[in-house]
Amino acid sequence: MWWGWVFAVAAAMAYGVASVLQSVAARAVDGGAGGIDPRLLVRVFRQWRYVLGTALDVVGFLAQLVALRVLPLFAVQAALAASLAVTAVAAIAIGARLHAREWAAVVLVCAGLALLGASAQGEGSAPVGFGFHLALLLATAVVGVVGALAGRAPERVRSPALGLVAGLEFALVALAGRIISTHSLGALLSDPATYAVAIAGVLGMLFYASALQRGSVTTATALMVVGETVLPSVVGVLALGDTTRPGFAVVAIAGFALAVAAALALARFGEVS
Repeated sequence: MWWGWVFAVAAAMAYGVASVLQSVAARAVDGGAGGIDPRLLVRVFRQWRYVLGTALDVVGFLAQLVALRVLPLFAVQAALAASLAVTAVAAIAIGARLHAREWAAVVLVCAGLALLGASAQGEGSAPVGFGFHLALLLATAVVGVVGALAGRAPERVRSPALGLVAGLEFALVALAGRIISTHSLGALLSDPATYAVAIAGVLGMLFYASALQRGSVTTATALMVVGETVLPSVVGVLALGDTTRPGFAVVAIAGFALAVAAALALARFGEVS
């Protein structure tokens, strides 16, 4: 199971550095008119920093998939939330300053992950039927519609709503990645979860980029972290057989809460000016 944590931490590091590159690129382009503009992704991909950040996202996603095969969702998603700690430290290279409370949050993120590492039980996913795979694809579409509506919401709620919707799409990426069929190329291409991963990933990127441009970065990032950690963690425990080591449930809950809460304290690093 230790190597699962190696891949989870590698994913967090890749996502964290990618966030610095992508956030600088996202602020350098015109956000367009109100609502969700799919052309925003076209514009940001003209920025070399966004392209490099996306390449790191791909590396992080592949590492996340490996980690999801052997670790519970609550452990992997908490590790991904810790990418904000990586972003915060990486942002020092472009002039950002960390206050004492933010350095403390970085330390607490690491402590939370250590507790999760001591308590999580490594195992594969419990079998689920085809209906569950299909439901993830349908949920991706439903959340996408909600995101489009959120883009038309009043200004004061638009950015938080888009951040939460982006987090839910990333949560669906994690759930689909956990159960995706990898036995053969045919099984992979015929699995609705495969398409849920692709579509939810693109929509999550679009909604989060829109949230960064249209309001409070801190609020949008905090809600994204909540969306991408809480939902898959609950589903993992209730439906996919995620468990802790015997007698370590309280330790796991404490580690998860500590890692996520400390990550929320670093939410302003969801975008670095």
